Amino acid sequence: MRWDNLRLDVRPADDRLTTPLFEQGAVVRTFDTPEFRGITFYEVHARSIINHVPEASRMPFRYTINPYRGCSHGCVYCLGGDTPILMGDGRLEPLADVRPGDEIYGTVRSGNYRWYVKTGVKAQWSTVKPAYRVTLEDGTELVTSGDHRLLSDRGWKYVTGSEQGADRRPHLTLNNKLMGTGQFATGPDKGADYQDGYLCGMIRGDGHLGSYAYARPGRAHGNVHRFRLALVDMEALHRTREYLLERGISTREFLFQEAVGGFKPIFAIRTSALAHVNAIGELVRWPTEPALEWSKGFLAGIFDAEGSYSGGILRMSNTDLGIVDQIASALNRFAFQYRIEPTSRPNGLAAVRLLGGLREALRFFHTVDPAITRKRDISGKAIKGNAPLRVVSIEPLGIDLPMFDITTGTGDFIANGLVSHNCFARKTHTYLDLDYGHDFDTRIVVKVNAPELLRKELTQPKWTGEHIAMGTNVDTYQRGEGRYRLMRGIIEGLRDFANPFSILTKGTLILRDLDLLVQSASVTDVATNFSVGSVDTELWRLLEPGTPSPLRRLEAVRTLNEAGVPCGVLMAPIVPFISDTDEAIHNTVQAIADAGATHIVPIVLHLRKGGSREWFMAWLADKHPELVPRYRELYGAGAYAPTAYQEEVSGRVQGLAQRFGVGRATPHEARRVAPGFPQPEQLTLT
Repeated sequence: MRWDNLRLDVRPADDRLTTPLFEQGAVVRTFDTPEFRGITFYEVHARSIINHVPEASRMPFRYTINPYRGCSHGCVYCLGGDTPILMGDGRLEPLADVRPGDEIYGTVRSGNYRWYVKTGVKAQWSTVKPAYRVTLEDGTELVTSGDHRLLSDRGWKYVTGSEQGADRRPHLTLNNKLMGTGQFATGPDKGADYQDGYLCGMIRGDGHLGSYAYARPGRAHGNVHRFRLALVDMEALHRTREYLLERGISTREFLFQEAVGGFKPIFAIRTSALAHVNAIGELVRWPTEPALEWSKGFLAGIFDAEGSYSGGILRMSNTDLGIVDQIASALNRFAFQYRIEPTSRPNGLAAVRLLGGLREALRFFHTVDPAITRKRDISGKAIKGNAPLRVVSIEPLGIDLPMFDITTGTGDFIANGLVSHNCFARKTHTYLDLDYGHDFDTRIVVKVNAPELLRKELTQPKWTGEHIAMGTNVDTYQRGEGRYRLMRGIIEGLRDFANPFSILTKGTLILRDLDLLVQSASVTDVATNFSVGSVDTELWRLLEPGTPSPLRRLEAVRTLNEAGVPCGVLMAPIVPFISDTDEAIHNTVQAIADAGATHIVPIVLHLRKGGSREWFMAWLADKHPELVPRYRELYGAGAYAPTAYQEEVSGRVQGLAQRFGVGRATPHEARRVAPGFPQPEQLTLT
């Protein structure tokens, strides 16, 4: 993760953590208050505080100040750490063990269905939250926070909520039906019984085993003993070789057949030792009373050898009716429904077909755990609502538990057989070409020496008093600022040196520093801006749930302007085909004008790869699948909408701004020395 080098696994005696990013170690703090629950602050002493913007950037400023790295505006939707997650290889991992870079299954919506697809894990984080248990009619259970969202037959729903008031939001109720296959089966115990069963199924299904006598001149006997197993899939070959070796049977691996045309190479293992061949013969004998784990291993082995999963149908075929009977007997032990289907082939081939669709196929895979990954692929399979997944209870556990969540490329993942949401809003910083990173909202780096360092850098001879922009990378008025109060010291320094600056924020906490902003505006150019993309409250809840509401932000715009501090609005992001309608733009511009904004700067949604693009497109596929083709046409492979589209939207916004009387900011004349305030002292240079 981005801040892995700041993670404190063992707390040193002096409560510091050494990191190459900063001159001194990071003091790690957590605060036992509701607004900071689950957030870790790393207090560091930065080497510098005025940052130069790269020349290649499209930003209209050259210098920034970022007292924080990471942002606590984001939301946290969490599940219990032992929740099984469906990985890209078809196996299960506890959520707490899933890591960035892992491949898992998510979903995309196309047409009337959602479809399983493989996707990547972008981030994983943890927190502690009040726990709830959600139980479904088939016995599926999830331990989750009340803020987590699950996909129901009526759309995404939070675990808890209210029908009215501040907590009003779509939430689960009894008899809501969730989407997915339901709880995952418990995997096998891969001890001796399982291994014996696997070897029996694999070798009987695909191996060659025997002893032969050949008359050879000059030899007393010509007996030959042979075991050979040749496979395309190395996973099954290596599992077989490993299990044989644990029984003292060594084999040699070799290339059996080179790749030809479009066919893969075939590798094999073999042994010709009499003792080993005899031992293998004993391993593949049918047991009189097979153990339960033996049956699991046998099904895994015979599936790897003779099974397939294609077109949503799982089959295991063989010409030996004794093997077919053993397959049927093993399936009966786990209550699988199946059908034996004879074929018209002269060799007597018969297939055992598993019934029950994807739900039962996944139960088979997880119960017996075949080795071959490609045979377990469910990509492109539709999610259908035929599983008994109605909610029967939602109960608070009365305790706070460690919770985990992940961010994925599709915006969701499969948790214990249910389609589970992750958070898109944490990436809204990237709508304005701003960066993001893993752990962005739960691990906040605080540059506690920012005010002192700023004064030191402002006195440097090379500093020429250029404009400094703040809030362009990370919001300086996020929740942590309420505790650390770094911005007051920063604004005081800029005021005392009469250095022009601007602040972009979504946080109404800026009003705490209104007195300093008024003083600064009297001696230098000061500009403030709020980001308000739309006044549609539903869209705000979906895209920016961790921020103050648009109307609260516009109230702050009014307060700043009435106090003489110029404040405009970046109308961003304008979301094509959603918030760019004439009605939506009219309502937003009128509200901005009513708040007395000095100016409006419209910014159309940016979709940068590795940032907002993946998150937003997954959200769009979920909420507005009909718009996905239009976005692909509009944006193509680029990050920006076409210039013509941007100009058309900007023209409508500016036309309405003129109609509603939105003015322009009138900058004060900047002065290098601020009369009426203390003269800055030269700081000691070190």
